Amino acid sequence: MCAAMAQSLPLQCDGPDIVGWDWSKVQHESVQGTKWGQYRVVGTWDGSRLTLTEPPGAAVQGRPEEHRFDSPCPVPEGGWRPADPAKTTQEALQATQQRLENEEAVGGVWLDQSYLDSIPGYDGSKREWAEKYANDPTKLVLNVKSTGDLAGREAWIRESWGGALCVSQAQRSLETLRQIQEFVGEDLGQPITSTSVDIMKEQVVVGVWVASEELQQRLEGKYGEGVVLQQAVLKPVQ
Repeated sequence: MCAAMAQSLPLQCDGPDIVGWDWSKVQHESVQGTKWGQYRVVGTWDGSRLTLTEPPGAAVQGRPEEHRFDSPCPVPEGGWRPADPAKTTQEALQATQQRLENEEAVGGVWLDQSYLDSIPGYDGSKREWAEKYANDPTKLVLNVKSTGDLAGREAWIRESWGGALCVSQAQRSLETLRQIQEFVGEDLGQPITSTSVDIMKEQVVVGVWVASEELQQRLEGKYGEGVVLQQAVLKPVQ
């Protein structure tokens, strides 16, 4: 059973065994002796294996989670606009982002490009639209989450960036979250399928086969409430 597959041919992945699986009873693809497919599986979990309790069914496609990267700051009177046009260039943006990468207090950096929503017919999947509109430094908003003194951080950023800017409070730095991401696997006591950092929610998201309340309480006891989120591959049957 796989949480993700490498896009090779044949596909490659690793995961726990499924007890009772029979390839002859399901539709599947096969290349060079490797068989694969997508299915809804129901069974019992013993901590390392899934034992089927009913035949595999057709895969159920979940709704992808929508991630919005809007600015948390209130929109200034008159809308977002550059404070210093001379420093509102792609070069200035890149230089500022590079400076922020080395700052320990920074909790996250992202670009708010919600201005694209107001362009009639904008289609980001078309290269010509993206090249024309999506990288306009005079219209985007540079967002920076930071711990500590926000006024001082904003003045420091203004040394190199003159475009629209939103500086908001972070409870945890990105460096702290990345350290948790690096070592949280040792606290789980089970294989993990993935780890990622959500800078918007200031969380470390850990992919596990089965989530448990006991494990969540243990993680919260060590890292704090809501800092580490379990994202389960297998979920209880409703």
